Amino acid sequence: METKFYPQVGETLYKATLPSGLKMVVLPRPGFAKKLCYLVTDYGAIHRDFEMDGQKYSAPAGVAHYLEHKLFDMPGRDITGEFATLGASPNAFTSYDMTAYYFSCTENFRENLNLLLEFVTTPYFTEESVAKEQGIIGQEIDMNLDNPDSRLFDLLMEVMYEKHPVGTPILGTKESIAQITPQVLTDCHRAFYKPDNMFLCVVGDVDPDEVAELAEARFKELPNPVVTAPREWAEPMETCKKEITTQMEVAMPMFQLGFKAEALPNGEAGVRGEIIGDLAAEALFGESSQLYLKLYEEGLIDASFGGGFEAVEGMALLTASGDSENPQAVRDAILAEAKRLVAEGIAENDFLRMQRSALGRRIRGLDSFESTCFRLCAYHFSHFDYFEIPAVYRQVTPADLTQFLQRVVTEDRMCMAVITPKEVS
Repeated sequence: METKFYPQVGETLYKATLPSGLKMVVLPRPGFAKKLCYLVTDYGAIHRDFEMDGQKYSAPAGVAHYLEHKLFDMPGRDITGEFATLGASPNAFTSYDMTAYYFSCTENFRENLNLLLEFVTTPYFTEESVAKEQGIIGQEIDMNLDNPDSRLFDLLMEVMYEKHPVGTPILGTKESIAQITPQVLTDCHRAFYKPDNMFLCVVGDVDPDEVAELAEARFKELPNPVVTAPREWAEPMETCKKEITTQMEVAMPMFQLGFKAEALPNGEAGVRGEIIGDLAAEALFGESSQLYLKLYEEGLIDASFGGGFEAVEGMALLTASGDSENPQAVRDAILAEAKRLVAEGIAENDFLRMQRSALGRRIRGLDSFESTCFRLCAYHFSHFDYFEIPAVYRQVTPADLTQFLQRVVTEDRMCMAVITPKEVS
């Protein structure tokens, strides 16, 4: 077990790659009663096509999320109830590029960890249970279609992305989930829920060696097939459609504006690109920016306005969204402000303030078990040690931000989705 101390954040990590291939870290929190555990797989909604042991597979959209639901279903057992009996609160989520299962507890940590390891690694899918889940997830899809915020984002992704699978919602569609069978779930579980594709992270007052022993006892029995999946998509940077509008039951128009950015590489270079994107968004339309104050004073935006930089494996984008009676005016103002910042540059004092503030939020986030555990997992799959991030912040310059804005915030790379109130008939 490797031990590493990070003086810039005052943290110590215990790390190991177990004989089975599973990688794990433990972040000690001596004296704390709470313990948090994440078991994560490098598998999300965008990983639909893959090759396993020389055979090609193409799964329907929505399988990763479907699988997340189904793994809680074991014959004759109530997994959530078993966690509750042990004093733990379990949950799970599926994103575009990973799936996580986790629990928090103050007692019975060993038993809760064993239960987590057991149900995540035990596939059990029957025709009856899979058919039942289609109805449940179908209702979830309907709810998203009726939710203006979810509909707005999904609509933007659908229009912006031609090749990258991020254009399909994480849940899939009713048509795609109807194609999911027990065999599809079994194949995807075997391909992606294998030791060398998973990561275990624990934060709390626990024994790292005990965590490793319990994990290896479970994972050493699992198969480790040879799997390859596309991690790059030939996505053009230009958008073929600049605006799409639909109507829903909303009080005033809602918009989401996106600008395509290049996919980030793994490792430190990718993290540097993420930081540049984050700071560029803050400089352009953050709450303390000139543009935000101007748009607010003119009544073009309200407190709902916000945005940032988003990155998923194989794609990245700058986004801004909110409510506005004139979304097109907000869009035009963002384009104009980006050009002004590129021409005039970003003041050193403003840059240092944003840089210190952003890094400070990261450091303060280490006080949260949940935030820390999530970030350790997410950055692990990007092949970066999260506690090294302060050094990367210091590499970024104001010129990096203006170069990003010049390249990304253009009409060629732009698309906007708008939801307007339904007309009264």
